[in-house]
Amino acid sequence: MITINEAFNKVLENGDKAFVPYIMAGDGGLDTLKEKILFLEQAGATAIELGIPFSDPVADGPIIQAAGIRSLQNGTTLKGVFQTIQSFRESTTIPLIMMTYLNPVIAYGLQAFFQDCEKASINGIIIPDLPVEEEEILLGLAKKYHVEIIRLVTLTSPIERIEMIAKKGNGFLYAVTVTGITGARTTFNEHLGPHLLQVKEVSPIPVLAGFGISTPEHVKAMTEYCDGVIVGSKIVELFEQNKLEEIQELIAASKKESKESVR
Repeated sequence: MITINEAFNKVLENGDKAFVPYIMAGDGGLDTLKEKILFLEQAGATAIELGIPFSDPVADGPIIQAAGIRSLQNGTTLKGVFQTIQSFRESTTIPLIMMTYLNPVIAYGLQAFFQDCEKASINGIIIPDLPVEEEEILLGLAKKYHVEIIRLVTLTSPIERIEMIAKKGNGFLYAVTVTGITGARTTFNEHLGPHLLQVKEVSPIPVLAGFGISTPEHVKAMTEYCDGVIVGSKIVELFEQNKLEEIQELIAASKKESKESVR
């Protein structure tokens, strides 16, 4: 297994951009998780964001909410996710980043959570409802068990705050592209490009754009301004519809050859 930094360095040094797909653990059953992760790795994903179903997902749009409900109805638990990943983790080298809310982590127990992250070789976590001012409760454990905290910045974050947040991380910075919840969009704020460039200027780590990105054209457009993209709702939707070729096309749009072919 390689670290988040190693995976990103390899991609960016090759002239490509990073592509991080999001999937909901347990959507379709935990027995499909290995197959999905291996497929995404073989398709060229840089890392994978793995969602944990939660009853009150405040940042998630309707598609990911529905996936979370399906997963919970399948009986998915955080313990079950850890055990499932651990059972096949040696078959994959791609970094895995767990996306969860703070409540399930606290309910699981902070020590137990990070210990099981290490056992399952989880490389990073995203906790969207944990502000940087309150993350001290888990920073020590994250470092002890070699789990990178991936932080988010938004369109409304002052540049001074973005710079402060960026300097705390070693993985990548998650730049939210909309003021709202996840979900496919047809258009984006006209100031998004300049905003992403400004974020890149102050960030010592790679900057990835996420929320609303749903087409190869979106991927190509966003990566003109930053180091890569995170695609969630569209990936979840395409997996549910078994449209695997379209997932491959999305990932391929982040590659150097794809960009050069449209010039």
